[in-house]
Amino acid sequence: MIRKIFIAFVTSFSFSAVQAQATQEQPGADLIVFNAKIFTGNRAQPEASALAIKEGRIYSVGLDADILSLTNSQTRVIDARSRRLIPGIIDAHIHVLNDLAYNYNVRWDGVPTLRRALAMLSEQAARTPEGQWVKVIGGWSPYQFEENRFPTLDELRSAVPDRPMIVQYAYNQAFLNKQAMEALGVGTDRFPKVPDTEFEKDSHGNPTGVVHGYTWLFLALESMVPQPTFDEQVSSLIYSIHGLNRFGVTSIVDNGGRWPYPKAQARVDVLARDNRLNVRMPFVDLQLGDGGPVNMVDLEIEAITKTAPISAGQNLHPTLAHGHEYRGAGEVLSGEVHDHENFDRPAVIIEPEKMRRFVEQDVMKLVQRRIPFRMHVSYNENISPFLDALEKVNEKTPLDGLKWSLEHAETISPQNIERMKKLGGGIALDAKMALHGDGFIRTYGREKALETPRLRMLVDSGMPLAMTTDAFRAATFNPWVAVSWMVSGKSVSGSEILAEDNRLSRTEALKLFTNGAAWFMNTESEMGVIAPGYLADFVVLDRDYFTVSEDQIKSISSVLTIMDGEVVFGAQDYSALSPKLPEILPAWSPIKYFGSYHGEK
Repeated sequence: MIRKIFIAFVTSFSFSAVQAQATQEQPGADLIVFNAKIFTGNRAQPEASALAIKEGRIYSVGLDADILSLTNSQTRVIDARSRRLIPGIIDAHIHVLNDLAYNYNVRWDGVPTLRRALAMLSEQAARTPEGQWVKVIGGWSPYQFEENRFPTLDELRSAVPDRPMIVQYAYNQAFLNKQAMEALGVGTDRFPKVPDTEFEKDSHGNPTGVVHGYTWLFLALESMVPQPTFDEQVSSLIYSIHGLNRFGVTSIVDNGGRWPYPKAQARVDVLARDNRLNVRMPFVDLQLGDGGPVNMVDLEIEAITKTAPISAGQNLHPTLAHGHEYRGAGEVLSGEVHDHENFDRPAVIIEPEKMRRFVEQDVMKLVQRRIPFRMHVSYNENISPFLDALEKVNEKTPLDGLKWSLEHAETISPQNIERMKKLGGGIALDAKMALHGDGFIRTYGREKALETPRLRMLVDSGMPLAMTTDAFRAATFNPWVAVSWMVSGKSVSGSEILAEDNRLSRTEALKLFTNGAAWFMNTESEMGVIAPGYLADFVVLDRDYFTVSEDQIKSISSVLTIMDGEVVFGAQDYSALSPKLPEILPAWSPIKYFGSYHGEK
């Protein structure tokens, strides 16, 4: 009797298992891309022609015939048509959440002539409603123009005769017309009293409208112009990410700005809850306070332990791996030791004892709490006392694998490279020299420029290293401008800006935007390489990066960007695959008419 019951149970269970298996999804890939020239970044399998994706990860990499055999009735198959395929670009230092007014700005990124740039302003002035401004906020360089110069005030006033206008060049200087100066209260107590602000003046001693300064001045000015609504901020986020996807960017680290945690995250949540965040977006947090002297480290600890408790590595996105993780504090940890990079002016050197005291008192708090941190330091004179103090901190409270990095570090010395490596830190470089190196030469000399930064030495050191854009204000968000500079040694003007022995191979340069950058996301084993088990982030390029002439590298863009196994951008043959974007807000947005980069529209 017992035996009969057992046989009946086994038979019933086996039938149920077969039924369940029959209703399960068929084995095979969700997506296959074949007929591609794949640069994998994987030394064990450097090249391939096809890849398969399953549930957001790379399932298999190999030859067309082998990969196509993984097709089932549900598999989407895409023919790359012999194009180059690379891992998705990771920008480990960018400021998307600092530019939630992105849709309000005319983007001069990549515009080849000043003539066209001025025409764009004129066209935008005609459609900008009363009460709003015509703005260009960073991302461009006068050296990119065929004319190789700044616009004149007369040219700008002629282009924008009846709306307030600000044209900002990096965090170096801005051009204001009469309406803007009146609105900002130039010459009155209403204008921000920010140290080191200088107005150019005419022969009568009156401000002309050209103002020079550093980061804090331009952040203050941005807070005084019309602000976008919440919905416009969300729209700005959508379209700035779309601009990144166009160049093959699939992951970024947002590096802090005027919108602190948890306030900025509400905008990201709108996209995350509907699975519309088309880029992995870990963030570090910068707490500027509400004005006046503040302890930014104390504010950070308050924000993440009491205001909205969160721990390092915690992901706020409900479904996307590394979608919106908290990656620590930075990049500014104290206003008093911030050495603003403005290559048109001499280096900002911090009093060494002030830097050491800051590290021993405030950075120590982060180390004790195991909070990862990033520190903006541009100049070697400031890196030395920072490392002096951090070495002492490490003796008392070992860093012991805590993720930390220096951001920028343009003039770091060989000795400090070695010291950083011993402490386990990384360096997130940026490509400002590609845009502003001609100005650097005038300030510091050609010989200094040719070794700034020490690319070859940094790569050869083996320390964690990434190249970044530091967009959208300090430089353009197009990573291929940075790659072009690293490979060719030339700035956007065509000037030699890197010595021949300080340049990188194409493979080395690309790694700094892929697997090398993954270290800063704590995803080295999941991202930056085309290999089984890695996240399915990759790009099909409009031209072959490895064979085009050096002068074409900066013009590379994506025709197909895949993030998490889904198409987030498509162009040319793949435009029909591109997800439909919502109507841009506001309706008069310059991005709607010009796009985010020259040639997009």
